[in-house]
Amino acid sequence: MTRAEDRPSLTQVPDVAGPEDAAELAELAATTEAEARRFLSTVTEVGAGSNPEAAIPLLLLAVSDLLAVGARLGAIVDVVPAERFEPDIGPDPDVEPLRAALANALEGIDDYAEVVDPLIGVELTTSTVSGDLVAVAQALVQGLRHADAGGVLEALWWWQFSYLSVWGDRASSALRMLLSLLSHLRLDVDDDVAAEAEYDALQP
Repeated sequence: MTRAEDRPSLTQVPDVAGPEDAAELAELAATTEAEARRFLSTVTEVGAGSNPEAAIPLLLLAVSDLLAVGARLGAIVDVVPAERFEPDIGPDPDVEPLRAALANALEGIDDYAEVVDPLIGVELTTSTVSGDLVAVAQALVQGLRHADAGGVLEALWWWQFSYLSVWGDRASSALRMLLSLLSHLRLDVDDDVAAEAEYDALQP
C-alpha cells in the first residue's frame, strides 16, 4: 500500500469536491475507463495478429484517442482520493505475453531512437513501440483494477498520476513512431507509381 504522505502530488487541493466537481470527475473516470478498455482491446487484437495489414492504423487511432483523454487528466487539478492509503488489489498482472505478442507483430519496425529528455539535452536512447504500448497498458490495467473493485476515484487518481509519470510520455513516443511508420508506408513510393496515381487522380 502507498502511505498518504507518499502519494505523489503536484498541488494541494481540497479533499472534498463539490457536487459539480464530483459529477465532472465521474464523467472523466467513465470516459477514461472506456478508452482504456478500447486501447487494451486494440493492442491485444494487434498482438494476436488477426489483422496485420491494419495494425499500424489501428494502433495510431487507439493511441491518439487515449492521449486525448490523457490531456484532460493532465489539465485538471490533482485528483485526491478520500482514503489516505492506496488499496491493495493484489499482485501486478503479467504483461510479458502481451509484450512478446506485440514485438512479434511489429518485428522489423519495432525499434526506434528517441531523445531521453528534450528539455535537458540531446542524449539519445533506443525504445520499442511494443515496450511503449505495454507500459501504457500496464498503467491502464492498474486503474481498471481499482475501478472494478469500486474505487472509481482511486482509479482516476492512478490514471492521472501515471499519465504524468509514465504512460503519457510512452504513448506520445509511440504515437510519433506510428505516425512516422504510416507516413513512410504511404509516401515512400516509386516515382513511376506516384506519377501514375497522380495522372489517374487528374482524369475527369
